[in-house]
Amino acid sequence: MRSWSAALTAVVLLGTAGCGAVATDDGRAAAGAATICTHGTYTWSGIRHVERLTGLPDRITYADGGYQGVIEPVSDTVYRPTVTHPPEGVTPARVIEALGAHLKTEDPLAGPSETAGQEKTDFFDELTGPRQRYYTWESVDLIEADFTYACGLNQPVHGHVQTWDTYGGGFLPCSEPSEGVPARVAAVKLCPAGSPAVTGV
Repeated sequence: MRSWSAALTAVVLLGTAGCGAVATDDGRAAAGAATICTHGTYTWSGIRHVERLTGLPDRITYADGGYQGVIEPVSDTVYRPTVTHPPEGVTPARVIEALGAHLKTEDPLAGPSETAGQEKTDFFDELTGPRQRYYTWESVDLIEADFTYACGLNQPVHGHVQTWDTYGGGFLPCSEPSEGVPARVAAVKLCPAGSPAVTGV
């Protein structure tokens, strides 16, 4: 579970500048106009990782030898990766890829065509041992970051990225303390009052 802020600022160099002038109708470069420059450098700052709850079941029942239920969306919120002020000639997907390269994520970050938050999940867990109460949830690990993009002689471009790296969640007994906001919300809803999952101890 993650929820923290990083004040670290770092520069990612994606190659040598490849610039093409924005030209007027007669083919001359427009005076003072920005050029399309697609291989500049990113400076990242204000990186934040926040886990958002996306799904909970109304109840967990025990039948046919297993714990089962349906995890449904907790709200109408649909999470979509976004990039504000992408550099001229650079797609939002490439900006997100640059952030992933900076963070050295194991898997690619979610791209502009992906969504999260409206999935419905049927689950069935066969567990050994005495029957007891459980809590479960689904979440998404959002990443937000500010960037400054510098390329050629252009003015720096300042923008913002929101995406995610992984989907989270868990299935735990109410006898175990919850960790993180989404897990605690699930515990309060599904576990007995006073249980370790609710009290955190």
